[in-house]
Amino acid sequence: MLKAIIIDDEQHCVERISKQLSSYINIVEIIEVCMNIEDAKVAIESMQPDVIFLDIQIHEKTGFDLLKQFVSIDFEIVFTTAFDSYAVNAFKFSALDYLLKPIDEDELNKTIEKLKDKTSLKDVSKKVEVLIHNLEEKTEHSKKIAIPTVDGLTFVKVVDIIRCQSDINYTHLFLVGNKKITVAKTLKHFDSLLEQYNFFRTHNSHLINLAFVEKYIKGKGGYILLSDGTHIEVAVRRKEAFLKKLSDIF
Repeated sequence: MLKAIIIDDEQHCVERISKQLSSYINIVEIIEVCMNIEDAKVAIESMQPDVIFLDIQIHEKTGFDLLKQFVSIDFEIVFTTAFDSYAVNAFKFSALDYLLKPIDEDELNKTIEKLKDKTSLKDVSKKVEVLIHNLEEKTEHSKKIAIPTVDGLTFVKVVDIIRCQSDINYTHLFLVGNKKITVAKTLKHFDSLLEQYNFFRTHNSHLINLAFVEKYIKGKGGYILLSDGTHIEVAVRRKEAFLKKLSDIF
């Protein structure tokens, strides 16, 4: 049984998520509801929940103001938010769970299933640190992304990713410094995550960081020479879009 605390300053939101969580009565027990940061801190410290459902905006403060008060975090966090796509992308980068308001039943079910499978909390504090960093940092240069590996999570700067290469249900990430990370995620996952940061899907098997393009070699689709010496094929159907993307950037 997962002990849960709901932290939200809007009564109708509290009632809605409480009702939705009642469908998981054998999995989740709501042990407290808090409507401000001060009460939430006291409740977390005294009741030691397994998970908190945390709203982003709580009166004049934020859920991050609450989390910053903990030296280490030994509970799972599910953010409930009506934030825009920029913030949602930050959640995805940090690998933290979030639910968009109004909360969809299917998305809540997926979140509960993930919570049931959680076996370690060792990365939660780092995830929160990266999330806050990405939300507060406006420049692309220092954005970080959480990469799940067999040993846990590795956090890398987006600008350090040279290219991503598909290998069926796995993706190989090639980083500056001749580093390589293999992830049990499809290339499509990274494509949707990184497309706004000047990454381009040149081929079914390749996603490249355009900042590392050294040369484009003409041909039916053509080839790209990256700064690490790699030659990447450009699919014929993506050639026009690729050249337009380059002209927009450079």
